[in-house]
Amino acid sequence: MTRQPDAAPNTGAGTGRTVLQRGLYFDELETGTVYAHRPGRTLTEADNVLFSTLTMNPQPLHLDAAYSAGQPFGQRLVNSMLTLAVMVGQSVAQLTQGTLVAQLGLTDVAFPHPLFHGDTLYSETLVAGRRLSGSRPGQGIVTLAHTGRNQDGTVVATFTRTALMWTEAGHAAEQDAAAPAAPAPTSPAPPGRAGGG
Repeated sequence: MTRQPDAAPNTGAGTGRTVLQRGLYFDELETGTVYAHRPGRTLTEADNVLFSTLTMNPQPLHLDAAYSAGQPFGQRLVNSMLTLAVMVGQSVAQLTQGTLVAQLGLTDVAFPHPLFHGDTLYSETLVAGRRLSGSRPGQGIVTLAHTGRNQDGTVVATFTRTALMWTEAGHAAEQDAAAPAAPAPTSPAPPGRAGGG
């Protein structure tokens, strides 16, 4: 593991401290707290076509405008896996950036209303539960309940995510253990041997 610097070098432009952007540690997450993630993300036709083709999903409901016009929603639908991915992504800077050990799983995934091209996705995360890991000191398991809404406030997606998170002390100890050792002091070269050759 490469040690991340605790702060960027001070370039002299400011006189105060430098703060490293990160998510929250296990210790900072409180059960019952809701985090509203902003900004929202307007999902475009290009986003939908690119995501669907990159993931090898040829579903005509995502790609074929003529076919989709004759289907119940009358237009193409944003790929629900794109919706899911954007919702997780929207939460990263506020919750898990640099503080996540691993994502353990997703459950209870539901898409009660479609997203269409041009809709804006807003998401929020409820900390539904947390406990320290019994087998991984310095880490804890957090249950996160995510809700996505369109620009009208209609719920378009919900799911529960389980994440393995660092405690602040556990992460500091891991980074200290991974830090490279200081080089051993060297003694000066004996006279007449300096410079080689």
